[in-house]
Amino acid sequence: MAPSPTGEMHVGSLSILLKNYAYAKKHHGQFILRIEDTDQAREVEGSVEQILDVLKIFGLLPDEGPTKGGEYGPYTQSQRLDIYRKHAGELVANDKAYHCFCSRERLEEVRAQKRADHLPPKYDRHCRSLTPEEVKTKLEAGKENVIRLKVPDDKKVKFNDLIRGEIEFDSNQVDDQVLLKSDGFPTYHLAVVIDDHLMKISHVMRGEEWISSTPKHVLLYQAFDWPLPVYAHIPIYLNPDGKGKMSKRKGTVSVQSFLDKGYLPQTLLNFFMILGWATEDEREIMTLDEYIAEFDPKDISHKSVVFDLKKLQWLNGMYIRQLEDGELTKLLQPFLPEDYPADLLPKVLPLIKERLVLLSDITHLTTFFYQPISQDQAGLTKKSSAEEVISQLEKTILALAPLENDWSTTKIEIAIRKLQEENDWHKRQYFMMVRVASTGDSQTPPLFETMELIGYYAINKRLKQAQEILQTT
Repeated sequence: MAPSPTGEMHVGSLSILLKNYAYAKKHHGQFILRIEDTDQAREVEGSVEQILDVLKIFGLLPDEGPTKGGEYGPYTQSQRLDIYRKHAGELVANDKAYHCFCSRERLEEVRAQKRADHLPPKYDRHCRSLTPEEVKTKLEAGKENVIRLKVPDDKKVKFNDLIRGEIEFDSNQVDDQVLLKSDGFPTYHLAVVIDDHLMKISHVMRGEEWISSTPKHVLLYQAFDWPLPVYAHIPIYLNPDGKGKMSKRKGTVSVQSFLDKGYLPQTLLNFFMILGWATEDEREIMTLDEYIAEFDPKDISHKSVVFDLKKLQWLNGMYIRQLEDGELTKLLQPFLPEDYPADLLPKVLPLIKERLVLLSDITHLTTFFYQPISQDQAGLTKKSSAEEVISQLEKTILALAPLENDWSTTKIEIAIRKLQEENDWHKRQYFMMVRVASTGDSQTPPLFETMELIGYYAINKRLKQAQEILQTT
């Protein structure tokens, strides 16, 4: 994994990280973390720490990296500048690259003219024809410059992709890319090729947006006379609505945002395992060890897949229900409001565990147990008249009054069912009305257990409150 520390980790990055990790472990290789921080202007403070935290949370720890060390370090690119400068100099010496002294203003004029002529906005190679004497003079004068790759003309640039097969580009479509910037920092293209070679990277699995950059990398490998690694370019995720690349414009996309909503780490990993890839038996729930044993990048779909939130939520609910109550209680703590009663969760958890989809659901699923509720006439009088419901509420209050000092699920159920049968009220209508009057909601845990937990006095007060609403509207 080679992230740039420019913000929170995208879920797509974690998905690709998982695939690299699994492939390395399956083949008894090394999974390497390298921080690519050569774009200093875009670096966001704290991003590296956040990346390391995510790796720890998901148990995808690197075998080598900035905090782990290894014989191919340093693993942070800003600490490897001398290496890049040395290799860039070698390319110039071998006539594979050249110094470019063009100003930003000239480069923008060239691009503007290319666009006006409906041509790709490539560099016009103005400095490629400078004589060695001219270059020497400019360098000795301290003229600002960059180093560009000498891209050969009329050459077929080919590489094999594990997912897509052979991919071919025409070198005439490849720009004489900048390799070393004027500030002495490498561009991504130079740094990634040098680091991958020196760190003996055998396989590079990355997002498909890098396919267009790969011919540049292939040409660099050829310029250095180095063997290519094996590439696998993984399709992007589409937004949940299926339209376009998953992006911030359609909602939060950072790994942390999904954790903050109450998705479990094991859910997200499982989701990334099966999104765009499947086992032969197409099972959907699997452990990391099972994934490592079966994963093969050749089996990844070459088409983009929709980031299916419904599938993700289903999976999360499945994983939540597999948790022991004690473990689930600990995981729910960060999602509880400050005024949450200390003794409520152990009592309510058995009632709502089957309904939890996200850990954050704990709030709206249980608030009515201890907070005042709101009731509305439409909910109370659904499939009935206000007059009938007022009568039902009056009789229900009277039927429950004897239970004030003997308030239990069994006694409540007997009283409510007896009342319904004696008055021949429509069962579904009456029970739903009692539910709405007691909780303010039509979808709650089992009615009688819920009423017991809310308590006699609160239920009595809420039933009378419902009466008043109907009598005054």
